[in-house]
Amino acid sequence: MKKIHYIVIISSIYIGSMSAQRFADQVPQTKRYLQKDIVDPAEGIKMYNRLIESIGGDSITYNKAGYNLQGWNEDFYMSGKLLHRGYYIDGRAIVFKNFFENGQCERTVVNPDPLHCNIDVFFENGKQRKQTNYYNGLPQKLYEFFENGLPKYTEENEKEMKYLTLKKSWYDNGQMQDVLELTDVKNKKYTQKYFYENGQIKSEGPMVLSIDGKTYVKDGVWSFYDSNGKNKRTEKYNATKLTSN
Repeated sequence: MKKIHYIVIISSIYIGSMSAQRFADQVPQTKRYLQKDIVDPAEGIKMYNRLIESIGGDSITYNKAGYNLQGWNEDFYMSGKLLHRGYYIDGRAIVFKNFFENGQCERTVVNPDPLHCNIDVFFENGKQRKQTNYYNGLPQKLYEFFENGLPKYTEENEKEMKYLTLKKSWYDNGQMQDVLELTDVKNKKYTQKYFYENGQIKSEGPMVLSIDGKTYVKDGVWSFYDSNGKNKRTEKYNATKLTSN
């Protein structure tokens, strides 16, 4: 009878230890990183974005005990340099900064509530790379820059992302490349201008949001110029005919 009791006890301990081991396997252990493995050439250090609920992140992270991470947390490079410092609530990132291994800030994220999130991203030289203001999970305002600090692209949208209010792009020499600006909110009418790389205007005219709300089309009289700003010619467009099919 005693043997049976011992077998039951030993079996219980063995099963319990196996369960504990399986649970421990799920608990994140301290990990350090190499910069070359985590910096995306186009997007930078984006691995923490999945923890930002207000931009669509659907993941949570845990502490060493296996519970949802709470409060301040830090991650480091293999060299011991600081990679990430952030404040967490129930495993989700609320506010954080990422750093390049040289100490330069790679991005700052402020996520005050489920509807709003502001993200500023920087190049390794310290110049700003991108600024994005999210509303309800969508990038309402976007500003991008060249590595020398000059503006590259700007996009501003209506609050619900139903239409653009402003869009600009620049050449890498600092000259404006094109600009689309809302002039009539009710009828969704715009003015559009394109420029040559030397700064001379290339073409200009009115635009309108298509009936299906998906594209912006020429409407009315457009003017076209050569690279010297001369030899003007005009063409007339009818957006109704173009978007009625």
